[in-house]
Amino acid sequence: MRIKRLIPLAAVGLLLVTSCGRQEERAELDIIGSMELRYAEQFSVDYCENGCSVVTIGDDRFLVVPAGTEVPADTTGMTVIQQPVENIYVAASSAMDLFDGIGRLNDVTMTSTAANSWSLPHIHDAVASGDIEFIGKYSSPDYEYLLTENCGLAVESTMIYHTPEVREQLESLGIPVIVERSSYETHPLGRMEWIKLYGLLTGDSAAAEAVFSEKTKAFEELKVADIPESERKTAAFFYITSNGYVNIRKPADYVSKMIELAGGRYIFTADALSVDDNALSTMNIQTETFYDIARDADILIYNSTIDGELDSIEQLIGKCGVLADFKAVKSGDVWCTGQNMFQQTTGAADMIYDLSAVLTDSADETELTYLHKLK
Repeated sequence: MRIKRLIPLAAVGLLLVTSCGRQEERAELDIIGSMELRYAEQFSVDYCENGCSVVTIGDDRFLVVPAGTEVPADTTGMTVIQQPVENIYVAASSAMDLFDGIGRLNDVTMTSTAANSWSLPHIHDAVASGDIEFIGKYSSPDYEYLLTENCGLAVESTMIYHTPEVREQLESLGIPVIVERSSYETHPLGRMEWIKLYGLLTGDSAAAEAVFSEKTKAFEELKVADIPESERKTAAFFYITSNGYVNIRKPADYVSKMIELAGGRYIFTADALSVDDNALSTMNIQTETFYDIARDADILIYNSTIDGELDSIEQLIGKCGVLADFKAVKSGDVWCTGQNMFQQTTGAADMIYDLSAVLTDSADETELTYLHKLK
């Protein structure tokens, strides 16, 4: 059954041609359906009867107009994105892997992340070779280069909120700007589901749907939801900073959520940290606090993204001597992430699968994608 909704002209305008050939302004636009989203909550897509799509991200609205379709006369309150979308500038590193995942990395010709900051070999090589040009940090891009290359779209991270003048300058040059809000998703797979948006923009929705379905299949087949809370292993996810603090994920962060979805319990609860239940991102804590909360954690997972991967428990203790007294260190249940974990957005489901194998004692290291056990 086809869904039909109406959007006021203030949102989207449309000109119709009457049977007499006279153009007549239509006060409303028919919406015939919406993109199915299973996990993502930070964007939505409505499909219009004339083939256009209305994308909503936070307070921003965009009208995606297919190639060969006339742009409506009134697009008040919306930014028009005309397809084909070419020469894309990606300043949100988490989005790059999603373009690559659907085979549309060739549509991306500019980035704000230098080659040596990419842990994904395919993307590193593209930037190093100049196939994707590094045009400066997100806060100071090369505007002249963007113009020369006829940039058709800028994909920014939420860091752009700290430098609004950059977004204003891009828009003044006629470049549509999308602020990628996947980091605000409460479900880890919501971050990965943004691949559907990039599939829509590049005209390859079928590939995006196929990749997303394939990647989420193993996760959705996990049988961990029924594990009683009292039987779930506790896990600490952390790294040691250069100044001796312990950096951990807050209780509502997507990594913390991954541990719960994988059948474990994240040991740094809101009560233990005296923070809000919905606190996102990371925080630094004193070694003493870390010791008090995580000493008896069943599993330790070291985040190698910042200072490189570890191979042995001895290396870990070298970073923080008190870890020698931890339960997981004594039992040898200490794991380390691969450096590509955070940049490879398409790997969210695989990471949950890895965590589940570790948390349920069913891990075969040869089959893990993002975790390895410290010797």
